[in-house]
Amino acid sequence: MLHLFVQRAPPHISAVMDVPFLKMHGCGNDFVVLDGRARALGITPARAAAIADRHTGVGCDQVIVLEPAAPGADVFMRIRNPDGSEAGACGNATRCVATLLAAETGRRALTVRTISGELPCEVHADGRVTVDMGPVRLGWRDIPLAAEADTLHLPLAEGGVSDPAACSMGNPHATFFVADLAGVAVARVGPVLEHAALFPQRANIGFAQVLAPDRIRLRVWERGTGLTLACGSGACATLVNAARRGLTGRRATVALDGGELAIEWRADSHVLMTGPVAIAFTGTLALPA
Repeated sequence: MLHLFVQRAPPHISAVMDVPFLKMHGCGNDFVVLDGRARALGITPARAAAIADRHTGVGCDQVIVLEPAAPGADVFMRIRNPDGSEAGACGNATRCVATLLAAETGRRALTVRTISGELPCEVHADGRVTVDMGPVRLGWRDIPLAAEADTLHLPLAEGGVSDPAACSMGNPHATFFVADLAGVAVARVGPVLEHAALFPQRANIGFAQVLAPDRIRLRVWERGTGLTLACGSGACATLVNAARRGLTGRRATVALDGGELAIEWRADSHVLMTGPVAIAFTGTLALPA
């Protein structure tokens, strides 16, 4: 069911423009999606943070702004975290955007461009979407790390977790493999590890329990966002790191707090992510003109 939400302009703002938005989510990872293709919306870091605030704004894990794309892509997707910082990749948001474009164009094969590159997508008949998240990057400079290190075994420990593996899915990820995920204080150790000196651009921190060669339980502390119900790029990074360590095969279901994603690490190093999309509600924002 769709519900209407209207954010009224403060009385001291005389010139405003009404901007429609969609509140969407992929496995509970939620987004405010704005269409800025026809006109610039002026979504600054501060405005994005205000929209994302769950008490005084609409509330979301990321604010997504659609912008015109250069030839070769169907749209440019700009991603803002709740702290206003810009993210390079978001697999769950990409699935949401691909669903909107498929409804708009009637095509099932689409390409979404981000600051980290192009993401080809396929919208399936059952509503799920597969995103080619591109080739994983495994070098220490790619992540990046502050100093040369073995990305399969980083010298990092905090709060009972240690020895993570790292990779880049267009954004930096470190994965800690644990025997019992329920025993990890994610909300306490996550922010400490996000800001570890080893990560000059901070990092997304995953805590993973391998349940079977084809099944992983995962929770992610996202850079600039915090603990979320799902993280698509984090699920991709986790499968890659698990396969590199011989803990799983190159395909697995990753179970997150908000749902499940099917991840495949192909032989050409590209990582495919497949999962569902939902629209929670629509509404209108009153933004300064």
